[in-house]
Amino acid sequence: MLYIIPTPIGNREDLTFRSLRILNEVDIILVENYKFSKKLLNYYKIKTSIKTYTCYNEHYIIPHILKIIKQGKKLALITNAGTPSISDPGFLLIQSCIKHSINIECLPGATAFVPALVISGLPIHEFTFIGFLSKKKIKRINKLKNLLQVKRTIVMYESPHRLLNTLNDIQDLCGSDQYIVLCKEISKMFQETFRGKINNLILQLQNKNKKILGEYVLIIHGHSIIHNN
Repeated sequence: MLYIIPTPIGNREDLTFRSLRILNEVDIILVENYKFSKKLLNYYKIKTSIKTYTCYNEHYIIPHILKIIKQGKKLALITNAGTPSISDPGFLLIQSCIKHSINIECLPGATAFVPALVISGLPIHEFTFIGFLSKKKIKRINKLKNLLQVKRTIVMYESPHRLLNTLNDIQDLCGSDQYIVLCKEISKMFQETFRGKINNLILQLQNKNKKILGEYVLIIHGHSIIHNN
């Protein structure tokens, strides 16, 4: 049995009672980062054995994990924050478990884009989630062009050091009046939400006297019209 366990994206109180019970009951917890997860597990006094599972070692560690599960062990997978497999390691392991007829259960829990969508105030009866855009400008712009052809809300994650580049790319494609929402550090102490025209939000970020910090959820209103330059 493999359990997929969402962990808090900021506030430690967001870990559910059920998640705590299962993390205490399983034989092994697979973690993305040993030191990071050890701090979280120690906070909850969870003594379960842990093993590192990341996108860097998954190809050669998966056969070993499958062997352990087939011996009758119960394992849980957690990542540094949020739900495993959503812009985090987990997909290949889940796929391999399905292929080998191993039972999988994913618990409901924290993920950053859902609360960001809800508080954005934008239409969410239909939306597209894409995780992180490419670090390469040409790939990023081509992806945005394709996404913005469809008139629905678009939600993505972006890191602080690439945020302005992505916003400028969107402004170049859609114009300065494009409405967006930025949600920073969901559930954490410095959580903030910025709403408005993209040119104003870019100016706000550029005028800050300090470096842009934190993780962002970027939400684009679905009425985007790509400008032909």
